[in-house]
Amino acid sequence: RHDRCGLGPQRVIESGRTRRRGLSRDRRPGRGLSRGLRPVTRPLEGLSVVEGSAFVAAPSGGMTLAQLGADVIRFDRIGGGLDHRRWPLTADGISLYWNGLNRGKRSVAADLSDPEVRELLSELVARTGNFLTNFPTRGWLAYDRLRERRDDLVMVAVTGSPDGTSAVDYTINCAVGYPAITGHTDDRRPVNHSLPAWDLICGQTAALGILAADRHRSRTGEGQLVGLALADVAMAAVAWRGELADVEVNGSERESMGNDLYGAFGRDFVTADDRRVMVVAITPHQWEGLQTATGTVGAVEELAVELGLDFADEGARFVARNRLGEIFSPWFAERTLVRVAEELDAHGACWGPYRTFRQMLDEDPRCSTGNPMFAEVDQPGVGVHLVPGSPLAFGGPEATERGAVAAPRLGEHTEAVLSVELGLGPAEIGALVDRGAVALPN
Repeated sequence: RHDRCGLGPQRVIESGRTRRRGLSRDRRPGRGLSRGLRPVTRPLEGLSVVEGSAFVAAPSGGMTLAQLGADVIRFDRIGGGLDHRRWPLTADGISLYWNGLNRGKRSVAADLSDPEVRELLSELVARTGNFLTNFPTRGWLAYDRLRERRDDLVMVAVTGSPDGTSAVDYTINCAVGYPAITGHTDDRRPVNHSLPAWDLICGQTAALGILAADRHRSRTGEGQLVGLALADVAMAAVAWRGELADVEVNGSERESMGNDLYGAFGRDFVTADDRRVMVVAITPHQWEGLQTATGTVGAVEELAVELGLDFADEGARFVARNRLGEIFSPWFAERTLVRVAEELDAHGACWGPYRTFRQMLDEDPRCSTGNPMFAEVDQPGVGVHLVPGSPLAFGGPEATERGAVAAPRLGEHTEAVLSVELGLGPAEIGALVDRGAVALPN
């Protein structure tokens, strides 16, 4: 059985690289679908959204919609907004960050302080009917002002805090408890995780907000302003996991515990070749697989008798995690990562190797074109590299149409949007370009 936490077929790790057995598969679209079903590759085709944004939350939400077929038009100031030069950069100063968050969109570059440009963008919002932004919603971007042109306008406005004050992922994360329980027990300093999780969850929630409000409009004819605060996203997630209730109901205060998994057995181990792996045993099958692979069934039973615990209960495994770790550690220390991988996989244990970004790219077949989510894309100014489309696979896990495309050049679609979407003629567009109100790509 190859259930390995749902990661799919068995892997073989050889000479520092990973390949997957049986990786060569029929890539014909629709393979594996029930007879008569056609894969839906662009389920949001026909939906149009204007995006005024910066950083992660709103851009990631817009990209999510674009990858599913929506026409997302992002506008930026000439020369790029606050996020257009964010690291990592290429040697030529092109932001891989900006490219990564704007794939599949159309780009308009304009002088956002110009009154005529504001009028044109307001009209563009009205004609598309959907607006996603994390810019301050005042002045010409106020919902009431934009709604004057279209009564059923849908607008999702992302803010830092519910009261509209500024906040970013890093200032939210430090305030919701997780850094206090992240890190090792012998160092009491809080540790911020590097992943901007709240931004990314907020982006997905923003995309869902657009779709929910659009559906409401299709049923009732009513548009609406949808508010979404980054802080609310984070605090809701803390509550979803029961951590707020644990404080209120039980009076508990979590402490940091290194890489141990709270409430069950999960921890990291070091292999003979100095690689590190994370092993998790939550389900009975995972727990059985770990013991069988490591040959520790008897030792674990003896420990259960000694401590008076029933390890069929995942909470009991957490209580005894340090003693259990002492039982399992020697097995890992005697084997290389290759051997660990083979034997844990063979017994259905749930585990994963610790990797750097480089090691993930070099070793993991899921991070390659062998995974239908990925494609090699020629990004203008950057070159060919691996690009993901949507993780959603309409038509089944082998669906190849996932929206893995290049990001636009800044202002690449300015002329087309002004002409096709707003009906401006060549002379009008030329006049805007000549006086620096809009910019076309170099």
